Amino acid sequence: MSIESPVPRTAVPLGITDPVESARAELKAALSAIEEKINVPKRVARKTDEAVTAVRSFARTNPTGAKAAAVGLAAAVGLVVWGIVRLYTR
Repeated sequence: MSIESPVPRTAVPLGITDPVESARAELKAALSAIEEKINVPKRVARKTDEAVTAVRSFARTNPTGAKAAAVGLAAAVGLVVWGIVRLYTR
């Protein structure tokens, strides 16, 4: 009994004996790998989703810490904007 596991898009399946099919599979895997590597919006969206999930988990487990972090972040952003405006107006 053989248990088949799904093959990632960027991998070549094992057991292909036909050279033409093997070349097609390698080309398809290479093109998929290139697409994954250069698709910056998709990568940014994936990382953003992971960050949102982590922040929501932190907020659920530590609501006080999440509120303090939000206030600190808002203060830091305000300070940076204030500094940029101050430098610009001088």
